[in-house]
Amino acid sequence: MITPAGYRRTEPGENPRLDWREYESTRKRVPIHAPIRLEHTLSEITGPRTWAVATPADADLTHFNGGEALGERIIVAGRVLDDNGRPLPDTLIEIWQANSAGRYAHEVDTHDAPLDPHYSGVGRVITDAHGAYRFTTIKPGAYPWRNHPNAWRPAHIHFSLFGPAFATRLVTQMYFAGDPLLLLDPIFNSIPDQSARNRLVAAFDLGTTMPGYALGYRFDFVLRGPEGTPAG
Repeated sequence: MITPAGYRRTEPGENPRLDWREYESTRKRVPIHAPIRLEHTLSEITGPRTWAVATPADADLTHFNGGEALGERIIVAGRVLDDNGRPLPDTLIEIWQANSAGRYAHEVDTHDAPLDPHYSGVGRVITDAHGAYRFTTIKPGAYPWRNHPNAWRPAHIHFSLFGPAFATRLVTQMYFAGDPLLLLDPIFNSIPDQSARNRLVAAFDLGTTMPGYALGYRFDFVLRGPEGTPAG
């Protein structure tokens, strides 16, 4: 009989509370009863392996539909690591984000900001043998949302990662240093621990910057563990 080792459970303060009162929609989603914690089984700690494919074009969001996207070009790169700091190759990473004007290319986004016909706002990569990834994209704009009066979301990029197993799935957001909206954002501030919040802020990286073309940002992921990247 195989006894699954499982993964370290997250501790209080590492991830957002389910019922963060400043984030209005959590009141509609929070469980009425306390969740039941189930032990990990083989199905959670042994799969899935990456089944998706990604082409170089999927990692470049600045070219779409026969043209070039408007806005500030940026490069976001980094590595995906496990609890012990080991690289995780073959990890599927998907991103989605608003355009430079702060609008998503989605039918439910009715924000009065222009759409860009050459920007879809979605991309995907698979990490290499060193757990590394790299996207070329457009820096997203802030946008209003109806959480509270005069509410604006800071510039951010959504990430979804599939590690070596379901227990290492992560959905989170990346923010930019110096954004004044971070101090006002209920989603960002729903993470109680300051150091955990800081792990969601990308670092400017001159080594990633392409001279004369795009600024570079470093954003690493740790799938669980004491230095794990918080959900967001």
